[in-house]
Amino acid sequence: MAAVTVFAAGCGRSGSSGELNSEDTQATRTASAAAGDFGTLKDVCGPGDAKTASAQGVTASEINVGVFSDVGFTKNSEFDDAAKVFTSWCNDAGGINGRKISYNLRDTAMLETRQRMIESCREDFAIVGGGAALDAGGVEERLKCLLPDIPAQTSMVENIGSDLQIDAIGAGHSYARYGGYYKWLITEAHPESAGSVGVIAGDSPVTKTIGAQTAEALQTVGGTLTYNDLYPAIGVSDWTPYAQAIKSKGVRGLVFLGDFRSLAKLEQVLKSMDYKLDWIDANSNAYGSAFQELGGDAVTFQTNYADLSGVAPLEAMDDIPALEQVEELYKEYAPKAEITFPALRAFSAWLLFASSASECGDDLTRKCLYETARAQTDWTAGGLQAEVDISEVDAPLKCFNVVQAKADGWELADFKPDTDDIFRCDAPEIKYTGDFGSPLTLASVGKSMNDLQ
Repeated sequence: MAAVTVFAAGCGRSGSSGELNSEDTQATRTASAAAGDFGTLKDVCGPGDAKTASAQGVTASEINVGVFSDVGFTKNSEFDDAAKVFTSWCNDAGGINGRKISYNLRDTAMLETRQRMIESCREDFAIVGGGAALDAGGVEERLKCLLPDIPAQTSMVENIGSDLQIDAIGAGHSYARYGGYYKWLITEAHPESAGSVGVIAGDSPVTKTIGAQTAEALQTVGGTLTYNDLYPAIGVSDWTPYAQAIKSKGVRGLVFLGDFRSLAKLEQVLKSMDYKLDWIDANSNAYGSAFQELGGDAVTFQTNYADLSGVAPLEAMDDIPALEQVEELYKEYAPKAEITFPALRAFSAWLLFASSASECGDDLTRKCLYETARAQTDWTAGGLQAEVDISEVDAPLKCFNVVQAKADGWELADFKPDTDDIFRCDAPEIKYTGDFGSPLTLASVGKSMNDLQ
């Protein structure tokens, strides 16, 4: 089970926060942070006159929310860091209509998702800005207690798109999330690779399912699958047999689903064999400096890409005010923490939660939170991501954006963006035809939306 999380909870990492340069800069940033605006979003947080204890976890002065994380196992505190930064800023700006946000870190330590969910059901108003690798273990309990969830990431089929859950980047569970990216790889960036593409995934429930979905998506956009393999999720001592198989099959494009440390080792063996593919999808788990540090020149020998699903890349920090604001807030509230790709997704989730809760006013209920968040038709998280229509419960992603690993780090790839030179929004709608399972519903636990209060 531990091996499952190496992929599912592995996190794309990039960028970092540093110390402020001067007292003047500190004062300016503090004033900006306290304003309660974020990017293009106005009055996300601010003072108010809330007077009632309107729901579980909500009093006249406080809102308690849960943040799920595997930090006890992974030692990766990025969801905790994002929660600390966002809630500190929001509370300094006045809270949600005057109510301060208090978050409870629900550390699953990998194998205790259900136990933490039972605790969350007893105490929290909602779940925001986190994720757990084995998240399917908590869905049934969450639906039984009618707990809304706005996660930073989801992992397992039973949880992805489950009822009362809102994905702030808008990805529907029935559709291929990376359809636009794969089509670009095969038909535009490297059309010569279409005749021989491959998929290799960790042998775990999470990655096996994603691998099957990936194979279907690649073939749908015109790829011919000539290699489809699994590797032991607990690790591989010698990647030579896998590299030899990739070479013998003449694979020209490869999707790797698993831990970036394993990919770095595979690429080292491929380089030693002097076998260069046209492209490798390293996925967002590899998005960060650690991948290049581990793989060395083997990483730049290959052409490694990652799709960020329409989330603004940290490499565009200077051109995107919302990203600059995230950096400022981290410097203010968590100067030693790293800004990562999952942290940006967490920020989008927190912004959706706070904006929706603010609209509910004094009568903040789970029903109002969920319905207000679900009603967003042009959500961009203030500029942190491409626009999505969250009101569509199960819909394909229209936008994608690609980064490429270079010797000096990740850079924006030449994928011909059409939205402010950051995103491309012409992804095809690829609905899965295979039976990959389905998310849990309220009906599966004897509930309905009429029960949500």
